[in-house]
Amino acid sequence: MDARTLDTTEMMAPGRILIKRKQLLQKVPLGERTILELERAGKFPKRFSITARAVAWDLNEVDAWIAQQQAAAVPQPAPGIKRP
Repeated sequence: MDARTLDTTEMMAPGRILIKRKQLLQKVPLGERTILELERAGKFPKRFSITARAVAWDLNEVDAWIAQQQAAAVPQPAPGIKRP
Protein backbone atom coordinates (compact mmCIF):
# COMPACT_ATOMS: atom_id res chain seq x y z
CA MET A 1 0.00 0.00 0.00
CA ASP A 2 1.41 3.37 -1.00
CA ALA A 3 1.60 6.25 1.45
CA ARG A 4 -1.02 8.85 0.81
CA THR A 5 -0.16 12.49 0.23
CA LEU A 6 -0.83 14.80 3.17
CA ASP A 7 -2.79 17.92 2.31
CA THR A 8 -1.83 21.40 3.54
CA THR A 9 -4.34 21.29 6.40
CA GLU A 10 -2.89 18.03 7.70
CA MET A 11 0.68 19.30 7.37
CA MET A 12 -0.19 22.35 9.50
CA ALA A 13 -2.37 20.57 12.09
CA PRO A 14 -1.28 20.81 15.73
CA GLY A 15 -0.44 17.61 17.56
CA ARG A 16 1.75 14.66 16.77
CA ILE A 17 1.68 13.50 13.18
CA LEU A 18 3.86 10.66 11.97
CA ILE A 19 5.03 10.55 8.37
CA LYS A 20 6.43 7.67 6.36
CA ARG A 21 9.38 7.76 3.96
CA LYS A 22 7.45 8.86 0.86
CA GLN A 23 5.81 11.68 2.78
CA LEU A 24 9.18 12.74 4.22
CA LEU A 25 10.69 12.86 0.73
CA GLN A 26 7.78 15.09 -0.40
CA LYS A 27 8.60 17.53 2.38
CA VAL A 28 12.42 17.46 2.40
CA PRO A 29 14.29 17.86 -0.91
CA LEU A 30 17.05 15.40 -0.06
CA GLY A 31 17.78 11.87 -1.19
CA GLU A 32 17.26 8.85 1.04
CA ARG A 33 20.99 8.25 1.41
CA THR A 34 21.63 11.87 2.47
CA ILE A 35 18.84 11.68 5.04
CA LEU A 36 20.25 8.42 6.42
CA GLU A 37 23.74 9.92 6.69
CA LEU A 38 22.37 13.02 8.44
CA GLU A 39 20.40 10.81 10.84
CA ARG A 40 23.49 8.76 11.67
CA ALA A 41 25.45 11.97 12.31
CA GLY A 42 22.70 13.28 14.61
CA LYS A 43 21.92 16.16 12.25
CA PHE A 44 18.40 15.09 11.20
CA PRO A 45 15.41 13.80 13.18
CA LYS A 46 15.70 10.06 13.74
CA ARG A 47 13.19 7.61 12.35
CA PHE A 48 11.62 5.17 14.76
CA SER A 49 9.80 1.87 14.41
CA ILE A 50 6.02 1.95 14.52
CA THR A 51 5.76 -1.77 13.72
CA ALA A 52 8.28 -4.52 13.05
CA ARG A 53 8.39 -3.53 9.37
CA ALA A 54 7.50 0.18 9.31
CA VAL A 55 9.32 3.31 10.39
CA ALA A 56 8.16 6.91 10.66
CA TRP A 57 9.37 10.40 11.48
CA ASP A 58 7.65 12.93 13.74
CA LEU A 59 6.41 15.73 11.49
CA ASN A 60 6.99 18.35 14.22
CA GLU A 61 10.65 17.31 14.48
CA VAL A 62 11.05 17.47 10.70
CA ASP A 63 9.41 20.92 10.57
CA ALA A 64 11.72 22.13 13.37
CA TRP A 65 14.73 20.84 11.42
CA ILE A 66 13.56 22.68 8.29
CA ALA A 67 13.14 25.90 10.29
CA GLN A 68 16.63 25.48 11.77
CA GLN A 69 18.13 24.99 8.30
CA GLN A 70 16.28 28.05 7.02
CA ALA A 71 17.49 30.19 9.92
CA ALA A 72 21.10 29.09 9.35
CA ALA A 73 20.98 29.47 5.56
CA VAL A 74 23.41 31.79 3.82
CA PRO A 75 21.55 34.09 1.42
CA GLN A 76 22.25 33.23 -2.20
CA PRO A 77 22.26 35.80 -5.01
CA ALA A 78 19.49 35.66 -7.60
CA PRO A 79 20.32 33.55 -10.65
CA GLY A 80 22.38 35.46 -13.20
CA ILE A 81 23.79 37.94 -10.69
CA LYS A 82 27.55 37.68 -10.22
CA ARG A 83 29.10 37.89 -6.80
CA PRO A 84 31.66 40.63 -6.20
